[in-house]
Amino acid sequence: MTMVDLGPQTRIVARLAASVADEQLTAATPCPDLGVRHLLGHLLTLSVAFRDAARKDLGPTTDTGPDAALPDIGPGWRERLPEALEELAAAWRDPAAWTGETRAGGVDLPGAVAGAVVADELVIHAWDLARATGQAYTPDPAALDSALVFLRAAAGDPTRGGGIFGPAVPVPADAPLLDRAVGLSGRDPVWSPQAAPRAAGA
Repeated sequence: MTMVDLGPQTRIVARLAASVADEQLTAATPCPDLGVRHLLGHLLTLSVAFRDAARKDLGPTTDTGPDAALPDIGPGWRERLPEALEELAAAWRDPAAWTGETRAGGVDLPGAVAGAVVADELVIHAWDLARATGQAYTPDPAALDSALVFLRAAAGDPTRGGGIFGPAVPVPADAPLLDRAVGLSGRDPVWSPQAAPRAAGA
C-alpha cells in the first residue's frame, strides 16, 4: 500500500459535512439502517480511531469494533468533526504511521493496510453523505486510487458481507472510477434517497 496524503480528502469530507442542514440529519443514506446523523457520528468516531491508529496510541478508540453501538452525533459535532478530520490527516502524514503494526476496530493490521482502510472509509462515506444530502462530490484522486486498491483486494475476501460494506454490486467495466469503488463497497451507484426507507432510529 502506498502512502497517501489524506488531507485533500478529509477537507472534502469536512466541506460536505458543513453543508448538511439540521433537517437532513434524519435522512436515509446508502448505509443500511444509518441515517445522516449516524453516518456523521461514524465519520467522527473513525477519524479519532484511525488518528490514534496512525500514532500507535492503542486503547479504547482503536479497540472498539465498528458495530459495537449505533454511531450518532453529539453536542458540538459541527466543530469536533472538522477538527478530528484535520488531526487524522496530520497523523497519517507521518511516514511512521505507514510502517509496523497497529490496530483499528479491534483488529491488528499493518500500518500501510490501516492507511488504505481509512482512505477507503473517507472516499466511500463521503459519497454516502453527498448522495444522501444532494451534494456534488468528486473525491481526491489519490485517495480514490488507494480506496480502489483496497476494495479490489477485499472483493475476493469470502468473509466480507453484512454490516456497512456488503457484497459487491456489479457495475459496467467502463464505469467511472468512483462508481467502481462504490460498487465494490457494496453500494449501488444509482442509489437515491427518494427510493430509500427512513433509517432505523432516525
